[in-house]
Amino acid sequence: QVQLVESGGGLVQAGGSLRLSCAASGRTFSSYAMGWFRQAPGKEREFVAVISWSAGLAYHSDSVKGRFTISRDNAKNTVYLQMNSLKPEDTAIYYCAAARSRTIVGLTAPRTMDYWGQGTQVTVSS
Repeated sequence: QVQLVESGGGLVQAGGSLRLSCAASGRTFSSYAMGWFRQAPGKEREFVAVISWSAGLAYHSDSVKGRFTISRDNAKNTVYLQMNSLKPEDTAIYYCAAARSRTIVGLTAPRTMDYWGQGTQVTVSS
């Protein structure tokens, strides 16, 4: 069992930056692939980024590539999402998720993740 708690959301102006954190409980954090998803009002939850258990592989959606960076620190049981050059269309609730997987292949659909955090609100004003 893994419990995930996100933090770092807030209100920021367009062009600004935020760093989201996701603290995980459990001694087996390093064996999980970790991902970030987001959901805007009236829209389906969408993939943002995923990182392998060893942090050796990472993949970002086209909509955030070059602006967002996922990373993890297994010693701290924490995964991060650095968000730069934020746009109003990035406004959403951001969710951290974990998958019992040694690969990140295919981990872009919400149904592929096994555990979820409660989410943190990110609002980007124009």
